Amino acid sequence: MLVPLLKTFLTSSRRCSRNKNMQNSTCVPEFHFIQLSEDPDVQTVLFGLFLFMYILALFGNLLIILTVSSDSHLHTPMYFFLSNLSIVDICFISVTVPRVIVDIQSHCQVISYVGCLTQMSLFIIFACMDDMLLSVMAYDRFVAICHPLYYQVIMNPTRCGVLLLGSFLFSLVDLLLHYVAIFNFSKCEDFTESSNFFCDPSEVLKLAHFDTVTNVIVRFSLGTLFGLIPISGIIFSYFKIVSSIIRSPSSSGKHKTFSTCGSHLSTVCLFYGTGLGVYFSSSPSHTPGSNSVASVMYTVVTPMLNPFIYSLRNKDIKTALRKILSRAF
Repeated sequence: MLVPLLKTFLTSSRRCSRNKNMQNSTCVPEFHFIQLSEDPDVQTVLFGLFLFMYILALFGNLLIILTVSSDSHLHTPMYFFLSNLSIVDICFISVTVPRVIVDIQSHCQVISYVGCLTQMSLFIIFACMDDMLLSVMAYDRFVAICHPLYYQVIMNPTRCGVLLLGSFLFSLVDLLLHYVAIFNFSKCEDFTESSNFFCDPSEVLKLAHFDTVTNVIVRFSLGTLFGLIPISGIIFSYFKIVSSIIRSPSSSGKHKTFSTCGSHLSTVCLFYGTGLGVYFSSSPSHTPGSNSVASVMYTVVTPMLNPFIYSLRNKDIKTALRKILSRAF
């Protein structure tokens, strides 16, 4: 299902050499992305860098999925959510990076109206799923550390399935509200310049026919509902976890808990810090270049680092990986 959708915006109506008469008669708008660099040498470096990070992200996340699915000892709620996070990360990075790689090679940063909405839709769904899964994983750690005796009862398979389904439905509601917000956008406008390298929802919202104050209110309302609410759950969970750790008399237990949760927190800080920063950013002092760098951090770097952060800091994952490699070789 993902491949046809990706093809829609990867090949959607490139018009770098378009016929203006046809444009006037069909009245189809297009969006221009910014160039990450106009220097040909730098573009070559960026092409190689994005391609390398994309392949690394695919390899790392697929390895996590394979490891969790092949080892019965990892069939627990924690690794169930981790493998689903890896699936979402693969989809999330595939929404933006292949398009960027093609644009750098073709020197044509243009996407059609339909292609832009398709990319934005996929981006919102997988970004929100990432948000929610990080929150669910924080809740899972909270139950495991603060209520260990009831962990199996609370995090039963049914509840895990409900949490995963709820995350997906929450993402669909986020997408629906964004579409309602941009409903007034006219399809018969000239080329629109974007200050990012993909169809960022906050950029598309600026095209809605609202006055400046209403536009800011809409963006902040959506950002608060679908960004700050999940991170509030994460903060609450880790507040309870830290309180429980402080009361624990075991120093080895404290070290193990901090080691396990530290990787999760580092991912959360990187993802939410840059993602919400770009979404809420409306100051003229924020240049397109700074927005692009911040966007790269949460759309490319975080999905690439997630599998390595969790696997390198997790003994169970490393043990399962050794078993797989020993059987393979």
